[in-house]
Amino acid sequence: MKKRLLISLILLIFLTTYSYQNNFKIKSYFKIDTIEVINNEIINEETIKKQLSFVYQNNILFLKKKKITKALSKISFIESYEIKKIFPNKIKVKIYEKKPIVVMQNKNEKYFYTKKGETIDFFEIEKFKNLPIVFGKKEKFKIFYANLLKLDFPLKEIKTFYSFRSNRWDIVTNNDQTIKLPSQNYDLSLKNFLRLKDQRNFEKYKVFDYRIKDQLILK
Repeated sequence: MKKRLLISLILLIFLTTYSYQNNFKIKSYFKIDTIEVINNEIINEETIKKQLSFVYQNNILFLKKKKITKALSKISFIESYEIKKIFPNKIKVKIYEKKPIVVMQNKNEKYFYTKKGETIDFFEIEKFKNLPIVFGKKEKFKIFYANLLKLDFPLKEIKTFYSFRSNRWDIVTNNDQTIKLPSQNYDLSLKNFLRLKDQRNFEKYKVFDYRIKDQLILK
């Protein structure tokens, strides 16, 4: 009886130890030790990895997307991302970056502005050095920009936007032609400019002034 009890006790200890060791090996095997970042052009890879440093040594099986979302949301240029688990211990992060369309300048504030109406902290970067500059408030520009899209206005030809208190806009093109728009019904003025701008005899004019109703003053 005592002999059976002793054998049973030895087997129990052995099986428990074996199970524990295997479990420990599995947990160690799936610990994340590599983060691969792809598709990022503006955001530095090390910046992304630093924000995700907390995932190192975590089990890849139990990786929580909520924590990653919270961490990456602190990087203003990230639009969205995809996470791919590569077993046993690697994750691949595909980054989709926001696309600025203009640089907003309002008094001492300066920031990037995206198609979706989002703002991003401004910094000098070669890729965006030729973006149009908007002198005015983003709320007004959002409406104006939407109207330009409806008219299919060639936005790549614009260098500067100026907003005025009288609720009107001036546009300066890359050819240094200034379009002075009226405060109301400016879409008619823009359509007129689109019809004229490529005509040879209008190339010499630098100012297209539509501020007086039903008139165009050329300078």
